[in-house]
Amino acid sequence: MTRSRGPGWLTSVPMAHRGLHAVEQGIIENSTSAFGAAIEAGYGMECDVQVSADGEAVVFHDAKLDRLTAETGPLGIRSAAEIGATYLTGSSDRIQTLGELLEQIDGRTPLLVEIKKNQRAPGALEERARDLLKSYKGPAAVMSFNPDSMGWFAANAPDIPRGQLSTAFKTGGGSHRPALQRFLARHLLVNAISKPHFIGYDINHLPAPATTFLRKRGMPILTWTVRTDINRDIASKYADNIIFESFRPSLEWTKTHE
Repeated sequence: MTRSRGPGWLTSVPMAHRGLHAVEQGIIENSTSAFGAAIEAGYGMECDVQVSADGEAVVFHDAKLDRLTAETGPLGIRSAAEIGATYLTGSSDRIQTLGELLEQIDGRTPLLVEIKKNQRAPGALEERARDLLKSYKGPAAVMSFNPDSMGWFAANAPDIPRGQLSTAFKTGGGSHRPALQRFLARHLLVNAISKPHFIGYDINHLPAPATTFLRKRGMPILTWTVRTDINRDIASKYADNIIFESFRPSLEWTKTHE
């Protein structure tokens, strides 16, 4: 298979979704413990970052604190210090900054950083992530559903690998978008803005015409979130790497599935 775009590490090892988390063991998603477990197991990892009120990139998925902490309300109205003092429910881990996560990983395994932007214009989050990643020596890439965010990186940090995330937008988050926006995103026509090095596409909507077309032309296709045997079978046919949770794939998955 030809992979003419994107660094080779993108398809070197499976990527643990929000780290190698296991709630029953007190290892919460996007936590220091989850990322440590992924490193120990030899996997790459994916994380989510949002921006604090004072412009810091913090590692957390939800816009609100309610689901994973004892606090309530929007994360983005709090300072980095307040967020960093917040424990993840059922864990001894606090919410960490992207800088702290990069120090923890220290180049030992690949990292995918999802910029949680929705439809907001690029700004403080992209700037802070760019500054941190430009000085980081390990393998790392940014990715987002928002093509404007990735377009910002293309213009302001072209050396940082970037990925366009997408799905069919039939249900769930994003399904409320105007029909034209969903069409452009589903068929990856937004790539004209984001200029991606790779694609991250919903496993529930593979195969997709756009990913099949791009993959034949050397664009690496990653797929999320792979959880079941059926997911793995689909991924083995239509993707180059998996972002997974709820099981432990072989470290050789990206070599043996081709």
